[in-house]
Amino acid sequence: MGRWEPDARGRLEQAALELYAAQGFDQTTVAEIASHAGLTERTFFRHFADKREVLFGGGALADGLAAAVDAAPESQPPLDAVIAALESLSDFFEERHTHAQRRQKVIAANPSLQERELIKLASLSTAMAGALRRRGVTEPAASLAAETGVAVFKVAFERWLDDARKRTLAQHIRESLDELRTVTAVPRRSTKRA
Repeated sequence: MGRWEPDARGRLEQAALELYAAQGFDQTTVAEIASHAGLTERTFFRHFADKREVLFGGGALADGLAAAVDAAPESQPPLDAVIAALESLSDFFEERHTHAQRRQKVIAANPSLQERELIKLASLSTAMAGALRRRGVTEPAASLAAETGVAVFKVAFERWLDDARKRTLAQHIRESLDELRTVTAVPRRSTKRA
């Protein structure tokens, strides 16, 4: 591919993922990624700060989730607004299922990348909690709803990656939320007196 072809960022992401899977994250250099994509190192650094960022992207995901929470109906409870925002990602991820599986394998094989993944998830929670606060949700409710949503998303995402039945991410999010509600249900006390 020539250097003038479009979607340099996407090409760099694809090249990096292929190289990380083939030879390992630590063994892959920025120069190799750029060369594999048919681009220069300078182009790489226009899009990414370092080779880890290829796997974690910018803040577009966090911004999108915050915007979705902002757009939720005022009457919607905080956790429901967070879950709806997370479900709105389903179509985006459906188109990238194979990419997401490959990315997750690379992350699972590298402790430093696992740490970076946790930081990314924390940034999603922070963005959604901020959106909830703008809606008038006070603390700690805003943070609890956002953190809970991210926990539900993390479990759902892992299940979605391994789902042989090919159900949507949104279905997995709803199922994971239902399971959370089941395990957190407060048992009713008997009204009978002994």
